[in-house]
Amino acid sequence: MPTGGKLVAAIVFGALAYFISDLIKPLLVDTHGTELDWFSRWNGLIGVLMGWQIIGKTAGKSYRTAFGMGLTTLAATVFWCLVLWSAWEMIQKSMRRSYGGAVEAVQDMTQIFVEYAVFAARQEIIIAAVIGALFCAWVTEFFGKRWT
Repeated sequence: MPTGGKLVAAIVFGALAYFISDLIKPLLVDTHGTELDWFSRWNGLIGVLMGWQIIGKTAGKSYRTAFGMGLTTLAATVFWCLVLWSAWEMIQKSMRRSYGGAVEAVQDMTQIFVEYAVFAARQEIIIAAVIGALFCAWVTEFFGKRWT
């Protein structure tokens, strides 16, 4: 059932995911030498879905709950973004027939997932993401209490 809290959560966490993706994008272009036209948009969409599904369900309960769920939403967003982009790279490699079978492809996808996670685990990105998630949680709770 749509509520104001879910709507606000979807908007603010989508914006946060888009913003963090824009922080990561220059680093990826420098190291990987690729164009990332859809990177921020897809990650923003994942942020919208996670905001709606995770913190949106608890909006309006308490600020303590909101801050915990905000960090949970951030973790879920990061996880699914990493899954999406590691799967995308695995599919690109499989189109070039780089794998001997499905198991090898999934193993490589796991390795790519870990490489991307380590790459994105920079102090400035983590600080911005955590502060952003706490702020988004506060905004979600503020409007969730008023628009339930």
